[in-house]
Amino acid sequence: MADQPWQGDACSLVEAFRRGERSPREELAATLASIERSRLNAFSFLDAHAAMADAERADVSRPFGGVPLGVKELDKVSGWPDTHASLPLGDHRAAVTSTMVDRLRAGGGAVAFGLTTASEFGGVNLTRTVLNGVTRNPWNLERTPGGSSGGTAAAVSGGIVTLATAGDGGGSIRIPAGFCGLVGLKVTRGRIPLGPRAELGNFTTVIGTCSRSVRDSARWLDVTNGFDPRDSFSLPRVEGWEAGLGSHLPDLRGLRVVVADDWGGAVVGPSTLAVVHELAGHLITAAGLRRVELDTSLPRMGAAWSLSGMIGVRAALGDAWPACAGDLTPEMRAGLRMAEGRYDLAARIRIEERRVELNEAMASLFDEVDLIVTASNPDVAFAAEGPLPHTFDGLEGGAGNNGRLTFPANLYGCPAVSIPAGTVDGLPVGVQIVAPHFREELLLDLALLVERNQPWPLVAPGAPF
Repeated sequence: MADQPWQGDACSLVEAFRRGERSPREELAATLASIERSRLNAFSFLDAHAAMADAERADVSRPFGGVPLGVKELDKVSGWPDTHASLPLGDHRAAVTSTMVDRLRAGGGAVAFGLTTASEFGGVNLTRTVLNGVTRNPWNLERTPGGSSGGTAAAVSGGIVTLATAGDGGGSIRIPAGFCGLVGLKVTRGRIPLGPRAELGNFTTVIGTCSRSVRDSARWLDVTNGFDPRDSFSLPRVEGWEAGLGSHLPDLRGLRVVVADDWGGAVVGPSTLAVVHELAGHLITAAGLRRVELDTSLPRMGAAWSLSGMIGVRAALGDAWPACAGDLTPEMRAGLRMAEGRYDLAARIRIEERRVELNEAMASLFDEVDLIVTASNPDVAFAAEGPLPHTFDGLEGGAGNNGRLTFPANLYGCPAVSIPAGTVDGLPVGVQIVAPHFREELLLDLALLVERNQPWPLVAPGAPF
């Protein structure tokens, strides 16, 4: 019997299953025991009995056959809690299962066993809610794993589980991946369908995972991508993500790249920038990229994105608002009150005008370059309890600073990836690479180059936590 969960990546766990060195039942038992001991507070719900039955009959010939799967609590599994990580919705249950989770279970063979914690309604870049309390970063328990996919990033980096779902409406895959030393691939909008009953909201959200390895992310794409009629904006299926890893390296040679220190108007700390520049230099040399210098400034869109996102929050709360205000996190409470006072026809017109401006600016930028390199976060992970930092590394940043680096790719809908690049003061730093629509294969191969040349720890030192 395994005494702790698998500390490699998900692909190597499947290989161990197939060799008979470990069984899905043993792995799930070790995972559940680790959660019981954990100080991370990375899970909000467990369905151990049903999951153990699934593990008993798992088909390890499938891509993720028998691998325990954590599901972000903003995703749906029929019969499981569907709370949006919000106390006023604490008794809600899901009536459907998300297409991504269904594909991971039915086609991929993964064993869904519980929900990972998230920030309330996915609206904040740390994972601390009234419903679930504070989720902690395994690299330093006093720091946040980020948000909104904080529980997923903490559990994967913390050595508890190799596989868990995540989502990214403004950076919520890349921010926690950067804070926790993981690969965080945000795909082109529509690559993985949002259905069933897909809600478009402000049309920025994509779903996926935070992974320990590049091949885990590629295999995830193989299992989950492809059109679903319940999401009319989803894209046709593309085969061969894992099989094609490394085959696009020749295509990288000569591509134009810009390194943007302050993309989206972000203020990035000098120590983080030093790590970004070092990794960018290595990548430019190793991949044969051509560095160019140009103005990468973009129209501001963060406030408009936040305002428009409150529509979905207000709809989910229904008649519970405003009586439930005291049961919400401060950020959600303030956001709803702001939206009630500011969201009207004139605001909607301004939001669409700014989206058009942003799209035009991004398109013009990609006329001049093929890749954009930035930090994933302005600084290393901040305090687990919050608040969002107003200062860091001796600089004034402002609370809105933390998502400015990641917003543009969501608003434009193009792919981006956070890659572990090193550490500052013992905490991970992620480098973000942004590519034009539909070019995930370039991002995966760039991440593969880093993985081969500067391998990162698959789990936080001292894991499992």
